[in-house]
Amino acid sequence: MSDEHEDHGHSVAAWVSVAIIMVGAVIMAFSVLFPTLWLFIVGAVIAIVGAISAKVLSMAGFGSRPPVKRDPLDTI
Repeated sequence: MSDEHEDHGHSVAAWVSVAIIMVGAVIMAFSVLFPTLWLFIVGAVIAIVGAISAKVLSMAGFGSRPPVKRDPLDTI
């Protein structure tokens, strides 16, 4: 049962994309404090780049590995 959730997305692709998206979110938050539309747009573009980077890094082999299908009868 514990083998079902081995990594929970702990991969380079996940960490890098979340970091980039967080930077974009912080920039968008500053655009609320200092009302500027261009700053919000910059933050949104950075967040979108972060989402795209997750897929690109995953396709490059830096994502989590697919789960291994195991025969339930092997545990008996």
